Amino acid sequence: METQNRDSWGSRFGFIMATVGAAVGLGNLWRFPFTAYANGGGAFLLPYFVALLTAGVPLMIMEFGFGHKMRGANTLAFAKLGRKWEWLGWWPVMIPLIVCSFYSVVIAWSINYLIFAFTGAWGSDPNAFFGGQFLAVSSGPFDFAGFRWPVVATVTIVWFFNYYITKKGISGGIEKACRFMTPTLAILMIIMTIRGLTLPGAAEGLNWFLKPDFSKIMNGKIWISAYAQVFFSTTLAVGVMTAYASYLPKKSDIVNNSFITVFANASFDFLAGLCVFSTLGYACYASGLPMDKVIKAGPGIAFVAFPNAINLMPGGPVVRAIIGVIFFLCLIVAGISSSISMVESFASAYLDKYVNTSRNKLVRNICLGGFVGSLLFATGAGVHILDIVDHFVGNYGIALIGLIEVIVLGYVYKVEKMKKEVNEYSDLKVGQWWVYLVKYVTPLLLGYMTIDNIITELKAPYGGYPYIALVIFGWAIAIGIFVIGFILSKKPWPNESVLKIEE
Repeated sequence: METQNRDSWGSRFGFIMATVGAAVGLGNLWRFPFTAYANGGGAFLLPYFVALLTAGVPLMIMEFGFGHKMRGANTLAFAKLGRKWEWLGWWPVMIPLIVCSFYSVVIAWSINYLIFAFTGAWGSDPNAFFGGQFLAVSSGPFDFAGFRWPVVATVTIVWFFNYYITKKGISGGIEKACRFMTPTLAILMIIMTIRGLTLPGAAEGLNWFLKPDFSKIMNGKIWISAYAQVFFSTTLAVGVMTAYASYLPKKSDIVNNSFITVFANASFDFLAGLCVFSTLGYACYASGLPMDKVIKAGPGIAFVAFPNAINLMPGGPVVRAIIGVIFFLCLIVAGISSSISMVESFASAYLDKYVNTSRNKLVRNICLGGFVGSLLFATGAGVHILDIVDHFVGNYGIALIGLIEVIVLGYVYKVEKMKKEVNEYSDLKVGQWWVYLVKYVTPLLLGYMTIDNIITELKAPYGGYPYIALVIFGWAIAIGIFVIGFILSKKPWPNESVLKIEE
């Protein structure tokens, strides 16, 4: 029985816009283009598409189905499976709290750069400006070198948006915001892509992105990169999709919603690739430099390579300002739609257990705590710490949780049982292929990824950082979020009647 009136999505469109908004984030605009470039260009699209079908879609169906059936976010869903599994509900929702603390800082960078775009404040050397003048990157993770006050100011704005939208709940806050933000992001991305494709040299840039190097297809690392891209890009295994699905009406089409969410996110990935490489192709054309001298890994694409390309744009300062504003507005919109889902992941999980807690008060405390955590990344050492935390949380948090989650749901809850549940109101039915993927293929892939990550870690300290930094900002956080989640799972439920699974 339910002891509370759960919020619900006002429409299927609102739900899809929210799930796509959660999945599409900053990483789509720089992780996918660079990953494709580094892993065989167009040839990478083959393992990427296979990964979508064999991991992205099956796991999305699994998380949507589980949250919808249990009528609860991660903690309640796993607690209903059995109190001994509640820790697996708390552990994933701790990750978004950590991620959002540095993710919000990157959104704050984007707000600053949107302002810079009006005047081209990054100057003629965007690389020196980004690391030197703007971030004042210090010598290492323990050399904090004070706060970067422009970043502190804008990260305050980001956390205000996180609070203001999430405190209003699913239908009143997140759905209303995402019904506007997700289509807006799509329109802005299309505008940027069309502009990029019409620039001189765009074809050469797209050649780097799309020309297949099939010699790399037989390299196992390429396939692992494809699965990692799909897994992390779709925001799985962090409680977001389970929480969002728990607010769906009883008669909901789980399978189609899953396909739409995964392939909409993939479309943004591909659109980002076209946008980035067509624009960087023009940068190569205008500067006379080869692509490997123009492209930058990770955030460098957005905050170094793109400003450099904007500097070279034809049309004068007004046109350059417009292109810059649109691009960084894309980053901001994509970032906010994802960050609110991270806050909601923990908020929903907590509110399901402590139903008498005020949502407004809880979200306020989450955002205040997140803001304080963000201050660490707004120092001169912030980039170093961000790199370490992101690496360990991603490789030893999300991947491992995904592995355990798929095993528990596949074998304890029984994927055969879940197949009937997700098919009940779905126009497109899943068959035995889905059972096979969830029980055998996906666990093997995630298991291999986890083992490969550990072996790579043991070979050499990540990023050349001191071991003590990796312990404090890496291993301690990765292990700490598990310990905290385990402790929270041991606290009694105020009303255990909510743990009964409804038929």
